[in-house]
Amino acid sequence: MAAKVRIVPVTDAPWADVERVFGTRRDPAGCWCQFFKLPNAAWKTISAGECRNLLEEQVQTARRGESHPPGVIAYLEPDAEASRSENDGDAAEPVGWCAVEPRTVYERLRTAKVVTGSTEAEDDDSVWAVTCFVVRVGHRRQGIGGALLQGAIDQAVRLGARVIEGYPVDAGRERKSSAELYHGTLSQFLAAGFELTARPSPSRAVVTLRVDAQDDARALT
Repeated sequence: MAAKVRIVPVTDAPWADVERVFGTRRDPAGCWCQFFKLPNAAWKTISAGECRNLLEEQVQTARRGESHPPGVIAYLEPDAEASRSENDGDAAEPVGWCAVEPRTVYERLRTAKVVTGSTEAEDDDSVWAVTCFVVRVGHRRQGIGGALLQGAIDQAVRLGARVIEGYPVDAGRERKSSAELYHGTLSQFLAAGFELTARPSPSRAVVTLRVDAQDDARALT
């Protein structure tokens, strides 16, 4: 059956769908995208359940309009005609997550080596960061990661980002396990229009998408 990927702000997804995405792999189920938000001392003592509660609280705060949504959720939807013929009803399945927020939200990024070489001011709220991808087992290599990244870009631009950064892994330099690719891959970001800004290490990169430059490029086409 043909399928398509739909991306929505996490605030538009039922919390049960968020749990399905995070609850399918060991690392996401233990972190719930709190690693970059917590200082090291707090991270060392926090439990998985407390991380889950923090993300749920962050989503609820965003739903009340008091903060930005902390990310986007991917849904895999069956082809509409095929779905009707099989009488499946609403069969959209939550399959992925991407974290994107103003970089200032991520406390750990202030000192993390992965951002070494960034040319953006540390306290600039118009600089957004794409920090994490989760794609459920059984749904990889279907274009979901690329769709999540584009959805994250769209959300950041819509909410006022001037610059969007990523800190991906250069999987072409050496073989990496899936657990090491949660930052995304360099090729994935370059395909989405990001430019290489720096290399903190041989296998890591800082990439940048300047929204104003992207708008100028669109105006010329």
